[in-house]
Amino acid sequence: MSVATHTLDIPGVALVYDVLGPLPTSDGRPPLLMIGQPMDATGFATLASRFPDRTVVTYDPRGLGRSTRTDGRVDNAPEVQAADVHALIEALGAGPVDIFGSSGGAVTALALVAAHPDDVVTLVAHEPPLIPVLPDAGDAEHARAEVRDAYEAKGWGTGMAAFMVLSSWRGEYTDDYFAHPAPDPAAFGMPTGDDGSRARPAGCGLPEPPRWVPRRRVRLCRSAGGLRAPPPRGPRRRSRVGEQPSIPDTCRA
Repeated sequence: MSVATHTLDIPGVALVYDVLGPLPTSDGRPPLLMIGQPMDATGFATLASRFPDRTVVTYDPRGLGRSTRTDGRVDNAPEVQAADVHALIEALGAGPVDIFGSSGGAVTALALVAAHPDDVVTLVAHEPPLIPVLPDAGDAEHARAEVRDAYEAKGWGTGMAAFMVLSSWRGEYTDDYFAHPAPDPAAFGMPTGDDGSRARPAGCGLPEPPRWVPRRRVRLCRSAGGLRAPPPRGPRRRSRVGEQPSIPDTCRA
């Protein structure tokens, strides 16, 4: 499969993206855009190879990988990230697109659907960290803040170890969670030293929790690893804004 790498200059960032396959697509199907956060395009190399019959687009979100920020900021707002993806889809000239968004990338994709619903045909939102919709939202936000504080205090290895504990916790964040000792970064294969840099995002490089709530069409469900979307059912439909979703304890195919 051919790979073409491009740079899109937009306000605040030189956004680098890769197109695997032809544009326009040879079969008339929309391109498949894969989004992560705080993961860059390299994290989708294996997954993209599983779609030899599709034109796949991956990119490095602003401030990650090859996409150099020029705005002097280090925060990650879903609305800003979504604006980047909207500009990317316009640059492709092949929208609307299908999107697979994972983790913070799913939050970006949901923000895109909210702002630009005509950009997306089908969205699979895999485990978006949407803290405001959780039944224990206050405790979950406290847990997320602890990850950020660990990163700010002791660097990437400590912050990432704290994130691993956060993301692997089962169920709601109870007193038992907050009573656990600080994790050892070495136990997770993370560096124990602190080089003083805070430019490399850990799990705390995920977007800040959005103020909006995702709407129905992407049904969100709690799983052991967080929130996920179940397998799509029925014919593909264009995204619409509707009611607020319910969050069941489990997902049934």
